[in-house]
Amino acid sequence: MALALILTTIAPEVGGVLVRGEKGTAKSTIVRALAAVLPPVDDHPVPLVELPIGATEDRVTGSINLESALAEGKAEYEPGLLAKAHRGILYVDEVNLLHDHLVDLLLDAAAMGRATVERDGVSMTHEARFVLVGTMNPEEGELRPQLLDRFGLTVEVAAPRDPALRAEVVRRRMAYDADPAAFAATYTAAEAALRSRIASARDLAGAVHLTDAGLLKIAEVCAAFDVDGLRADIVTARTAVAHAAWSGRSQVTLADIRVAARLALPHRRRRKPFDAPGLDDDLLDQVLGDDDLPPDPDPEPDGPEPEPPGTAPDGGDAAHDADGEPIDAPASDATAQDAPQPSGGSGEGSAPSQVAATGSAYRTRLLTVRGIGTGTAGRRSRARTSNGRRIGATTPDRQGGRGGAIHLTETIRAAARHQLARGRTEGRLLLHPTDLRVAVREGRESNLVLFCVDASGSMAARKRMEQVKTAVLSLLLDAYQRRDKVGLVTFRGASAEVALPPTHSVDAAAQRLEELPAGGRTPLAEGLLEAAHLLSVEQTRDPQRRPLLVVVTDGRATSGADAIARSRAAADLLAAAGITSVVVDCEAGPMRMGLAATLAEHLGAEHVPIGEVSAEALVDAARRAA
Repeated sequence: MALALILTTIAPEVGGVLVRGEKGTAKSTIVRALAAVLPPVDDHPVPLVELPIGATEDRVTGSINLESALAEGKAEYEPGLLAKAHRGILYVDEVNLLHDHLVDLLLDAAAMGRATVERDGVSMTHEARFVLVGTMNPEEGELRPQLLDRFGLTVEVAAPRDPALRAEVVRRRMAYDADPAAFAATYTAAEAALRSRIASARDLAGAVHLTDAGLLKIAEVCAAFDVDGLRADIVTARTAVAHAAWSGRSQVTLADIRVAARLALPHRRRRKPFDAPGLDDDLLDQVLGDDDLPPDPDPEPDGPEPEPPGTAPDGGDAAHDADGEPIDAPASDATAQDAPQPSGGSGEGSAPSQVAATGSAYRTRLLTVRGIGTGTAGRRSRARTSNGRRIGATTPDRQGGRGGAIHLTETIRAAARHQLARGRTEGRLLLHPTDLRVAVREGRESNLVLFCVDASGSMAARKRMEQVKTAVLSLLLDAYQRRDKVGLVTFRGASAEVALPPTHSVDAAAQRLEELPAGGRTPLAEGLLEAAHLLSVEQTRDPQRRPLLVVVTDGRATSGADAIARSRAAADLLAAAGITSVVVDCEAGPMRMGLAATLAEHLGAEHVPIGEVSAEALVDAARRAA
């Protein structure tokens, strides 16, 4: 992680760093410390600008001062965070929770070195050269592959499993808490040496030579890993040059290309939404080979390569920190990306169970929440959003942060009725900030899609459970594409459990689904009540995010006394709470009882036979009806 951050500061054109890792691994700490070890800009410390998750587009890019425009007729630009980050670091914590269009905007500015602001007929461009660093916890949701590809480098971080290393982390933290100044003073010399080395690497980077053989080897590596487009080749080349400069070499070697590939390619291997990023080190070593790069024909005469302090005899990098530990040693086979992942299996209890496979996902029909919401912009249900079609105008809610494009007609209409009171007899319209009206737009929002899945014995037949898992996986893929939050409740035996609390990580939901066992009785009432409780808690946490409950069952209830009556009472409770629900009916065979359809009536839910979950099946049914 330290190496990736340093390389992108040596060569900002690399395109920034995305740091992925579990919570509590000091991702934010190391990024905030980066600014302190960078060479100053015009005798000033390097600026570090942090982007809050709830930032609006106006806050990021800047905007026109509306009060000045209305009161004085002047279009004055108010700089945003991109302008403040110029020649510094722009840090986005939890970048995966930032809206996609803002991530696109940040990446565009980082790549071009400038930002363009277009607001209400005024357009301007300003410099915005900065190092973009994003951190994220994959458990809370993934970035789309298209956005992952836009980050130059990525690293996976995990807490050490070695007790001695963990103890050392705690020891240092306690020493800092006891005396922050004294603790920082012990690293002053090491930080000064690091700052000097970064400055030297920046000066050397422009003189580093990448031979044609090296460039061909980079192309071979990228082709072998089957990455899309050419961005991977460009980033790998730039990173290899930066690493050569960091190592004090004036020519790129295979060692530089190996380091660059490990940083530039793993996230570009994510070809499909549920694919995990990663890199096969064996394949990388096989493509690179053991022979070093041959020189270009008729090379330019070169002086001897510099030998910076800390360079190993074999030419490899051996820089150390204050404690004698290498700060950029090559990654071992036990990389963070190979660290054990948390198990997502559902507990089986005493009920006999079996685990069915999952088929290939398909495109599903669109399921939406009734009414019009005001939640986070997305792609599912109708909502009042900052983009979309204009349907009216309102006054800005300054305290709530509601903004948008000026509705010129309504602004003039609001001002017209006050012109006499304001003393206007002729000339231009006299405007006041209270006249301002902004457009009200209707678009789409993201929702909380909670799956309540029957995993009982009546669903356990191999083909049936495979069909159920495939349908839910397809709906999860749809939720991923529509930027929804998802959760998973399962019920079997005598109880229900939350297999996955609501999260943006659709990948985690797919993993839990893959491991879902089936067998035992059907506690339908318990499943519905668990879903109702979870939705109630989430409503308190995030009141603007409207829920969509998807119950996947054949409608049978066989656990406990009065199982059918209790399940219908639980369904009535959800209906009374106004929860929009869909019942995916998994009943099969020639003799059907229609229990899922009855459950849908009590829920006030749409009833969808499992065979009609796919969009293609819906189209076929409509054609048959026609």
